[in-house]
Amino acid sequence: MTYPTSTAQWSLVVHRVARASVEVWVGTLFPTLKMPELARVRLLDDEHELRTRRIRRSDWSRPFRELDRRFYCLVTFRELTPGTEYRLAFERWVEEDHEIGVLPHWQHLRAGRFRTLPARLPSAAGEAFTIGFGSCFYNHRDGGRVAAAYKRLYARGDPAARPDVTMLLGDQVYLDIGFDSLSLIPGEIRERIADDYALHWQALGSLLGRGGTWMLPDDHEYWNDYPFVDSLLPALLALRLPHVRETWTRAARDGVENVQRSPVVESFAFGNDLTVCLADLRSHRSEEGFLPPREFRKLQHWARHRSCPGVLVIQQPLCVTRSAAERNLCSFPNQYARLLAALAAVPHDIVVLSGDVHFGRICQVPIGTAGARLTEIVSSPLSNLTGLNGLATNVAMSRPEKFPAPDVAAELGWEPQPVDYFRDERYRTRFFVGEIRGRLWSAYPKRRTREHFMTVGLRRLPKGRVELEAEAWLVRRRTSRTNLPVRDFAQPFRTVLR
Repeated sequence: MTYPTSTAQWSLVVHRVARASVEVWVGTLFPTLKMPELARVRLLDDEHELRTRRIRRSDWSRPFRELDRRFYCLVTFRELTPGTEYRLAFERWVEEDHEIGVLPHWQHLRAGRFRTLPARLPSAAGEAFTIGFGSCFYNHRDGGRVAAAYKRLYARGDPAARPDVTMLLGDQVYLDIGFDSLSLIPGEIRERIADDYALHWQALGSLLGRGGTWMLPDDHEYWNDYPFVDSLLPALLALRLPHVRETWTRAARDGVENVQRSPVVESFAFGNDLTVCLADLRSHRSEEGFLPPREFRKLQHWARHRSCPGVLVIQQPLCVTRSAAERNLCSFPNQYARLLAALAAVPHDIVVLSGDVHFGRICQVPIGTAGARLTEIVSSPLSNLTGLNGLATNVAMSRPEKFPAPDVAAELGWEPQPVDYFRDERYRTRFFVGEIRGRLWSAYPKRRTREHFMTVGLRRLPKGRVELEAEAWLVRRRTSRTNLPVRDFAQPFRTVLR
C-alpha cells in the first residue's frame, strides 16, 4: 500500500555545482507535511549508488525563521569528478503501520540530475557548456508549462542546447501581487510570503531539480522597486507602516537567503577560457548605489582583473535608458559609471545575461577604449502576469540607440557608440523575442512578449577565443515531431568572444 501523502509538496533543488561538489536543498515549503525522523539523499551515477547522506530530525532547519512549520536541509557532496553527470534521490523512512497495512520502507519523494562543471570549456564541434536562463515567473496561468518545456529540452534536446546550469534572474515569485498583500497582521504577512514560495517552487519543480541552479532576486521577491516605498500602487501602501515593512522585509529576506540561496557577488571560471560572475544588484540597494562598498569593490575587482572573456549575470540590463516609472541601474549614476569603467578596463569581451523588463532581446555595442564589446542578452518573462496586473507588460524596443548615455560617456571620457540590434531586410530584428496580442477582458489584456527562456552555449576556440550561440525557447509552443519547445529566432545568435 502507498503511504498516504502528496510527494508533489516535497522539493529537491540542485543549487550550486562546482567542478568537484554540489549543494542540494531538500525539504518542503508547504505547512502541512510532517518533519521526517529520518530521511536521506542518495548520490548515484548511471549504474551505482555512490554515496548517501542521512538526515535526522535535528538536521532540519526552518526556511522562514518566524514560522514553526516548513523545513529544509542542505546536503553537500564533495570529491566529485569534473564534467560528470550524477543523479540524486530524496527519500524518507516510513515506519511499519499495521492499521493501514504499511510495511517499513524508504519512500521516494523527489529525484534530480546535475553535471559538475568542467575544468575547461568544451572544444569539439557540436559540444558546448550551456547556461539556461530566464526571469519573471508568475504561477497563476502557467499550468506547469515552464517546468515541462525546460524538462523536455534538458532530457531530449540537442546536446549543445541542453542546459548544464540554470540562472534564474529575478521575480521567481511575486510577493506583492494580490489584495492579501494589504494585510497589517504580521503572522498573515509571513504566511502569505511562505505560501507564495511553496506554490511557485512546486510549479518549477522539474526545472529546479535539473542542473545546478543559481538564483538572483529582483524587486518582486520583496516588493515593487524594493527597497524604496514611494510607489503609489494601492497594494503597497501598507508598507509605509514601519511594522508591516519590517515584517515583510524579514520574511522576504528569509526566502532569498534560505530558499533561493542567492549570492551577493560570486564567481567561477573555466580555466583561463571564461569567467562567470553573478551579482545581486537588488537586495542591498540604497540611495548611494546598488551594492554596499565592500561588495561593489569585489565586483570591480572581478571585472578589472579578467584575463579572458567574461559573463556577468545580473537582474536588470546595463544597456538601458533612464526610467521615470521605477529605478533601474541608470538610477544609481555613480556605481553605474564605475561598473562600466571596470568592465571596459581590459580588452576582453563581456556578456551580460539579465531579465526583469518583460521582453527578450539581444544587442551588442563596443564598450570603452580598450577594444572590448558588450553583448547583452535579456530573457523575460518565463510566465506573464494576468488580469489587472497583466497591464504591466512590455515588448522589445531598439533603445537606447547609443550607449552609454551622453552624460555617462562624458564622465568616462568615451564617445557613445551605436547599439547593434541586428536588423535585416526580412525581419524587423532577428533577435527580439516575438510578441502576442492581448484581448480586453481576458487574462492577458495587453500586447506582451511570448513566454520564453534562453540558452547560451559556450565553446572554446583557438587563441583564447570563445564561440557563443544563443537561442530563445517558447514555453507555450512545442514542435509536433519532437515535442520540444519551439525556437523563436529564425536562426541562432552567434558571436565570437575575444
